[in-house]
Amino acid sequence: MAANVTGLTGFVEGYRNFMETKSDPRTKDWFLVTSPAPLITLLVSYLYFVTSVGPRFMRDRKPYDLKAVLMVYNFAQVIISTWLVWEGLQAGWLHHYSFKCQPVDYSDNPLALRMARAVWWYFMCKLVELLDTVFFVLRKKNNQVSYLHLWHHTLMPVCAWIGCRFLPGGHGTLLGLINSFVHIIMYSYYLLASLGPQYQKYLWWKKYLTTLQMVQFVIVFLHNIQLLIYDCNYPKAIVVLLGVNALYFLYLFGSFYRRTYKKQQKQQ
Repeated sequence: MAANVTGLTGFVEGYRNFMETKSDPRTKDWFLVTSPAPLITLLVSYLYFVTSVGPRFMRDRKPYDLKAVLMVYNFAQVIISTWLVWEGLQAGWLHHYSFKCQPVDYSDNPLALRMARAVWWYFMCKLVELLDTVFFVLRKKNNQVSYLHLWHHTLMPVCAWIGCRFLPGGHGTLLGLINSFVHIIMYSYYLLASLGPQYQKYLWWKKYLTTLQMVQFVIVFLHNIQLLIYDCNYPKAIVVLLGVNALYFLYLFGSFYRRTYKKQQKQQ
């Protein structure tokens, strides 16, 4: 019993030491960044609702008509994603950031702080995007709540939180920049789709959107994996995790592409 208590105490002390010594002092006290507990609570609640409570609540109810809500939501996502791309470019990637090696600038330099704030807003967007699944459930489109969808929407807030707490700038932010650019196109597609059936004829490019999503993971993988070759003041563990995550997403999206569009071609 004493050994268990000692081990638990050592774990807690190690956790506190890691959080204090590795965190960015500029962002560690920002909203929802102070501790992982609020994020974990939110994600557990999200998964419980969209996989259990929500479907049971909707079982004997008609789907909600969320057309107006979806139009506003998708339009807002296009705007915020456009702004995030602009901030990412202006704070670094269009000017002084290196695509080969870009350590995190932890100073109070205005551009470094601008990038840190952009990373925080990106984190906030990943939380707001959990509503995508909630809308599916309320509209009784449970077939769209796939493993790929849940994995993507659960993991991205975690990655964004880690970035905001420990690495709010530098090499890894290219992922957020590219992802935000893809989301401009993706939510534009959703916006058109939310306008009604008469706009279906303008949505022929859906499979190319999936292709673009796969391309982003290839770019992210190549951009990160190069740091295992070149010497760069950026955590190798994060480089490996981002690379593995990019490959796994590429596999999931590739499987979705084959199931959806190759099957359609065979049927035609």
